[in-house]
Amino acid sequence: MWLALDSSCLTLSLALVRPSGEVLEHVLVPPPTKQSDALPGCIEALLKKHGVTLGQLTGLVSGLGPGSFTGLRIGLSCLKGLSYALKIPLVGVSSLKALCLDGPEDTELFCVSVVKKNELYVGRYRHVGGIVTAMEPETSLPIDAFAKLLLATPDARVVGPAVPDYRAALESLGVPSSQLLPAPHVPSAVGLARLATMPAVYDAHAAFALEPHYLRGSGAEENPKFPPLPGVESKARMLNPKES
Repeated sequence: MWLALDSSCLTLSLALVRPSGEVLEHVLVPPPTKQSDALPGCIEALLKKHGVTLGQLTGLVSGLGPGSFTGLRIGLSCLKGLSYALKIPLVGVSSLKALCLDGPEDTELFCVSVVKKNELYVGRYRHVGGIVTAMEPETSLPIDAFAKLLLATPDARVVGPAVPDYRAALESLGVPSSQLLPAPHVPSAVGLARLATMPAVYDAHAAFALEPHYLRGSGAEENPKFPPLPGVESKARMLNPKES
């Protein structure tokens, strides 16, 4: 049994999935519930509902973002703890890639999440028959640059948690409303599980080396009042066991 979760946006997505692909249940926990409050209680409730014990879990899947710095740390840290305690594999999947899997098939999709400060995280994907192809690396763009990109690719569509937040701004920049799809707005834990390749055995180093997909520094790291220390890269990341 696999447990998958995505905490890259304000809505927590949690799923219990068999390795065969059968979904026992997919749960969404929207705001105002804080993810720090929801986990691990939601995990315990989901397992109990289906009569599954922690010992019956054989794999864990985490959304790696890009997205909320705090949310990604909460979700990945929770699963790293479970992986270590249960000695079961943990793998990560791009949250934007999972969004694509729930979007329309054989269509160029811009999967977007919120950076804040009028910026978006952008993944450019297409999926056919469950196979997701990245058309270029994920990046972050100012909203005006993203609007120009959309106007240059009128057949493309946009999905993701940034759509509700930036719909009005994008439309004011000339983007047709037809390009901004009403769903999906939340990266699905089910999509993460379907895209995951689970190793046969537990590897502590691989599990602890997993890092969120940070495409830019955090607000604190980019604050000019607190410049980075000499020789230290200004980029948020999680330590692996050799560095801790």
